[in-house]
Amino acid sequence: MASELAGLVARHGGRPVPAPALREVPSEDGSVPRFLTELQAGRLAVVVFLTGVGAQAVLDTAFALGQAEETLAGLRRTRVVCRGPKPLAVMRAHGVPVALVAPPPHTTQELLAALLSQGWELKGSEVALQHYGQQNQALKEALAAAGARLLEVSPYRWELPQDLGPLRSAIEAIVAGEVDAVCFTSRPQVLHLFQVADSLGLAEALRESLNGRVVAAAVGPVCAQTLEEQGVRASVQPQHARLGHMVLALARYWQEREQGVPGGASARR
Repeated sequence: MASELAGLVARHGGRPVPAPALREVPSEDGSVPRFLTELQAGRLAVVVFLTGVGAQAVLDTAFALGQAEETLAGLRRTRVVCRGPKPLAVMRAHGVPVALVAPPPHTTQELLAALLSQGWELKGSEVALQHYGQQNQALKEALAAAGARLLEVSPYRWELPQDLGPLRSAIEAIVAGEVDAVCFTSRPQVLHLFQVADSLGLAEALRESLNGRVVAAAVGPVCAQTLEEQGVRASVQPQHARLGHMVLALARYWQEREQGVPGGASARR
């Protein structure tokens, strides 16, 4: 979503400076083919999709293997759960009914509460859990505690960009005060940023800058929490975890600051 985010920033009068902090690498652990076999055999009671990228990657594999119809038919026979609107959009695009979508802000907490409130018999049931670039340990442990037999599906993993030049330059610019704000859209972005900053010996300086004159904007609560774990408080966090809402909240923050409103009254709305 880099180009979309840059366009939003420019539309609101900012000058975007893209600095990729991660890349998605297809997984080769064999979990997707195993999932397709179990799904098509009718052995899955629930399928949980956490990301749109992951849901699409699973379907892309099915299409590449010539198993599209069997896979879609299997999903239509199964209770499909989506964490948020992105995997929901993928399912709808392929005519797959979705039994449950977690309410906003679509974090693990809302997903788990909604899932456990359905009254579905999870004990002894086979539940497929699509991980994103890293395992969702909290959701995994909660489903296991409910007695589910987990089939973990990892379509991709997150790694650092092959070219770290733009990210290193961005860190140096933040530390030097040449950047006014940084937009964070995911947990691994934050972790990778500080990982690279640490390799440059600039982690503490980065932390000081983000807590000082450089505004840290987090797209949602998970991102904001990750920043806090790194010792940084997000000055801007929108009410709805969307790119457009984050950029709008950031624009309002600057507008209010120029008007002399301390800290930006709507910074965390």
